[in-house]
Amino acid sequence: MPNFDFLVVGSGIAGLSYAIKTAEHFPEAKLAIVTKSDENESNTKYAQGGIAVVIDQIRDSYEQHIQDTLKAGDGLCNLEIVKIVVTEGYDRLNDLLKWGVDFDKNQQGGFDLGLEGGHTENRILHHKDLTGYEIEKNLLEQIANMPNIQVFSQHFAVDLITQHQLASKNEQLPQQRQCFGAYVFNPFTKKIEIFSAKITLLATGGVGHIYQNTTNPTIATGDGIAMAYRAKAQIENMEFIQFHPTALFHPQTVPSFLISEAVRGFGALLRNKAGQLFMEKYDPRKELASRDIVSRAIDSELKKSGDECVYLDCRHLDQKAFENHFPTILQKVNEIGIDLKKDMIPVVPAAHYLCGGIQVDAYGQTSIDNLYACGECSNTGLHGANRLASNSLLEALVFSHRCYLNSIEKFKKTQMPEDILPWNEGNAKEPEELILITHNRKELQTIMNDYVGIIRSDERLSRALNRLKILFEETEALYKRCKISTELIELRNMISVAYLVVRQSQKRSENRGSFFKIGSI
Repeated sequence: MPNFDFLVVGSGIAGLSYAIKTAEHFPEAKLAIVTKSDENESNTKYAQGGIAVVIDQIRDSYEQHIQDTLKAGDGLCNLEIVKIVVTEGYDRLNDLLKWGVDFDKNQQGGFDLGLEGGHTENRILHHKDLTGYEIEKNLLEQIANMPNIQVFSQHFAVDLITQHQLASKNEQLPQQRQCFGAYVFNPFTKKIEIFSAKITLLATGGVGHIYQNTTNPTIATGDGIAMAYRAKAQIENMEFIQFHPTALFHPQTVPSFLISEAVRGFGALLRNKAGQLFMEKYDPRKELASRDIVSRAIDSELKKSGDECVYLDCRHLDQKAFENHFPTILQKVNEIGIDLKKDMIPVVPAAHYLCGGIQVDAYGQTSIDNLYACGECSNTGLHGANRLASNSLLEALVFSHRCYLNSIEKFKKTQMPEDILPWNEGNAKEPEELILITHNRKELQTIMNDYVGIIRSDERLSRALNRLKILFEETEALYKRCKISTELIELRNMISVAYLVVRQSQKRSENRGSFFKIGSI
């Protein structure tokens, strides 16, 4: 049984930055990073736009960034959390610079600050259109040089360990649950192992693949949220799924390729198939409105016209400057035969970011003792009903630091039990037909796409819930009789997360931000 002091589940910016700081503070401690794919595969890696930080205090201010965040969150942000994240952002930026992350500079030698939808000032630091990749690369280089961190790639955390998995448990369990690590599937041995730890951090990213169309990598199946839910942690605001308005419309590309928010900040315009501009009908900020407004505008245009996509017009932009700022986007559109000098980019909204998740306090502590959550899988109160562009990397950095500060104190006080029960596999057998798993996954994605999309209704949500119940029963029966596999765990997690999205959508009666239900106020 691998015994660790700290267990980090996930290898994006949240998990890696937490691990670096904790390993530096406790050089004698043993840290494990468990990630179900390669260690460099995460939502962080695909973050194109950048990180929002107030740098220029003459043109910009903390108060402006706070107000932009509150406006995007449509009245549901936690003001104190917003203030914390915005004001602590500059110090966390210095952490990235110390770790070697390189952000683009202007001709004067200062940071080249970009503009994105919902922001009133240029405050987006970026590394061309590969900001997330640049951050991920440098953090992994730091991790590789830390001997007390062990990275377990291709390992899948199955369930959290609480006092309910102890041999000494009795009927009078304490009201406050505690976490002692996780059961982890080792694909090389096909066994589920105990990874015990005094402190566990969930940094497992988002839920995009419960939908057919998403900009998220295939690993985004809501695993951390599902594990926390099964362990009875508090989960909030799952109804707030942010759809990115401009994913490349190219059905052969899975997941959907993201056309960054920054492209509209750079001056690109949205047109319908007839070539008409339409955003002024929906918001005075036009293309620079927040993502929820732009996504609903596009959805409305497509429903009225029956077209499959709208178009992002970059033909009037400085092509050399575009190539310098967005080389990856330019390469992708060129690959599929689009010439930006004369062609427009076909785009559609796609599931992009979860604004809710595992409820945490101002230091990332969940409702389960010794369990922290950070990044997209957590609900900090920063985003409210809708995330402001490029606030996600900022939130991950600020909260990973706060998780670190809080957990080092908790670590000193925590005693580990010695009687964690091994995983009980029973008489499980290999599944006879994988089609049972793959079909249910596709059916789940179709249900969510058709009934729980940008615009919802009570009838659609009711239909979705009825069908999810059938999928749940079928998958649980499969889970009980079959040996564990990555595909089966993912499907089980996706169904749990989809259920949470539907149920919390049904309960909300007020339209806010990224949530819009026909018949609601």
